[in-house]
Amino acid sequence: MGATRSSRQSAEPNGRKALIEAARTLFAERGIEGVSIRELGRAAEQRNNNAVQYHFGDREALLHAVLAPHNERVGERRAALLEDLEAAAAPSIRSLAGALVRPSAAMLEEADGRDYLRIVAELVRDPANVRRRGPFDGTELDRWNRLTKRHMAESTLPLHRRFSAMNLCFSELGRRAAARRRGDHRLFVSDLVDLVTGLLCAEVSEETFRLLDERERERRAAGSAA
Repeated sequence: MGATRSSRQSAEPNGRKALIEAARTLFAERGIEGVSIRELGRAAEQRNNNAVQYHFGDREALLHAVLAPHNERVGERRAALLEDLEAAAAPSIRSLAGALVRPSAAMLEEADGRDYLRIVAELVRDPANVRRRGPFDGTELDRWNRLTKRHMAESTLPLHRRFSAMNLCFSELGRRAAARRRGDHRLFVSDLVDLVTGLLCAEVSEETFRLLDERERERRAAGSAA
């Protein structure tokens, strides 16, 4: 019986690892909600139909286990860039855009990194996913957001362009990751940095200013009525 218990204990970390690897591949290919818990268990060659619940508790915890090691690597790269930018008196918007794009774009060079980028792209497409699942909790994206806000034109701040920049960045990286593998991503990454820079720097039109003013007046009126 002792040998059986020992075998079971040694198999548990392997089962957990197999589930993470299966989930990463299937979440990337079919979507986070596109695969059942039982399918995940079968793909990981787990005989126990409740393997996901046993090792992780639920789908959300499994998702976080899939993302966590990649978030950590990307976060370390982003932190190194942000430290230099925070020390600069007036970092350029393009350098800030690069601090968003380049650490994540490095994952295009890794097979499991491409799966990670496809999952992140799905999460970012729906703001409700970001709020509910918190895929960037504990990452450097909040730090990037705060630093970028300090250096953007004040007129752009009510427009949530930093979230739009994240959406553009991760959607494009997810699309690239899902496409036929290419050996050189330098042109794609540089152009994506340019696109994010343009989004963050885009001039606010008179029409947009007018609509912002209208929205603010409506909010004040609603507040007074309440």
